[in-house]
Amino acid sequence: MTTPERDPGLQPERTRLAWRRTTLSCTVVAVLAARQAAQEAVLAVGLSLVAWWGFLAVAHRRIGAMEAARPTAMPAGAAIGAVVCVLALAAFAVAIVV
Repeated sequence: MTTPERDPGLQPERTRLAWRRTTLSCTVVAVLAARQAAQEAVLAVGLSLVAWWGFLAVAHRRIGAMEAARPTAMPAGAAIGAVVCVLALAAFAVAIVV
């Protein structure tokens, strides 16, 4: 007996769209941080852009993975990478504001 194909419904599509929205909001935050600190904290702006690029890479991979008929679970390394990028952006934002 073969197991029938699982119908994932719209869950992968919702997850893919959520990753796109998160990437867009992360981009807006990075641009606003760069604009705010363009003259004050060049190092923080550079590090913010690196963290943004890292998050963008993780999100792009995940969006691509969600297009499969049966998407796999997100690897732990990718999840940790996304969390590190978000925390780094928050830390750099604090450094820019203070």
